Amino acid sequence: MEHRLVRAVEEALGWDGPAPLGKDFARGSVGDPQLVTRLLTPARLLDMVMRRSLANPQFRFFKGGEELHPDAYLDRQVTPRGQAIPMAGMRRVGSLLREGATLVLDQSNVFDPTMEVTCRALQWWSREHVQANVYLTTNDASGFDLHWDDHDVLIVQLAGEKQWEVRGTSRPVPMFRDAERNNTPSEEIVWTGTMKAGDVMHIPRGYWHAATRAGRGGGHSTHVTFGFAKRTAVSWLTWLADWSRQEEVFRHDLDRWGSPEEQQVQERRLTDAASRLLDARGPAEFLRLREREAPSGRHVPFLEIFGPLGAVVCVSEFPPLIQEEQETVTVVAAGKKLTFASKALPGLRLLLSGHPVRLDEAAQVVGAEVGTLAKILVEEELCANLTPELSSGYTDLVMSA
Repeated sequence: MEHRLVRAVEEALGWDGPAPLGKDFARGSVGDPQLVTRLLTPARLLDMVMRRSLANPQFRFFKGGEELHPDAYLDRQVTPRGQAIPMAGMRRVGSLLREGATLVLDQSNVFDPTMEVTCRALQWWSREHVQANVYLTTNDASGFDLHWDDHDVLIVQLAGEKQWEVRGTSRPVPMFRDAERNNTPSEEIVWTGTMKAGDVMHIPRGYWHAATRAGRGGGHSTHVTFGFAKRTAVSWLTWLADWSRQEEVFRHDLDRWGSPEEQQVQERRLTDAASRLLDARGPAEFLRLREREAPSGRHVPFLEIFGPLGAVVCVSEFPPLIQEEQETVTVVAAGKKLTFASKALPGLRLLLSGHPVRLDEAAQVVGAEVGTLAKILVEEELCANLTPELSSGYTDLVMSA
């Protein structure tokens, strides 16, 4: 999938692919104001907030450096049957933003098709799970104090300006669940400056950073943070622990009361079995299977009672693996393995490209059987019906196949 933002980020940061992700701080500018406006505007963000039932902690407000109680910005709309539904109190939201505050919406990709498509494109690019958190700060509101994230981030300034300070790590590659606390900020200042609309910044895991509009007077800032939850060696060992259940030797109780000789025998057996498990399922196998087994993203189910299938797009979390054999083609994705006749290869490549595909146009290129292939891939949930709403997430960002 070729997405305009992915290409623009690579050019802005001087990257040639995702390999630098998580290694060093980097910043630049995409130089295309229409691109960032197309991703999200403050008005669209507020419209998104207004039309959905939201709750803390996904939807939060900060003022004066402190998180506000949800009652300061959420209403409970009561239905005729007495059911209370949390909704943003838009008058309260407006008042807070006029006074100067920060609105945070985590996982905006769950609500907005443009953010959904952008996160999927970044996942295909990085081979890591990605989510988009959006921050709107008004007037001279202060932001978060110096803190670090347990994941790598790409920050795109969508509108307005915000002052940033980025420092180095005080503990190498810290984790959310770690062996020791990481509470003392580093003294090494990597960069301080102002992010303006179109600017892009990469902050690796563990780098301390703070952003604020304090002292800047009137105005606003909107930025999106794309978080990359990369796998670590700890993730691999946790995965191995799940596989160990297949071996009987690991399912036995640890011998607490046996003789020293009996305990030594068990320890040797466990050590030998663990060594075999490590050799059989290395880190590369972990990454490969994790990518192939990830279920497809959320999508609207296709129902023929609403009409024929007219257009589709691949919605697997990562690029499907297409393997050519002598007389067949195998597709592996979303925890499934599908086998087709070799003549289906051109159609499969088109449908699984990550680009929107209109079936009437595709039939003229790869043959009428593409419609049958599309129905199979939709039934298996590797592809989804391209609804007008989902299509809007690709418009001007991802070209049709």
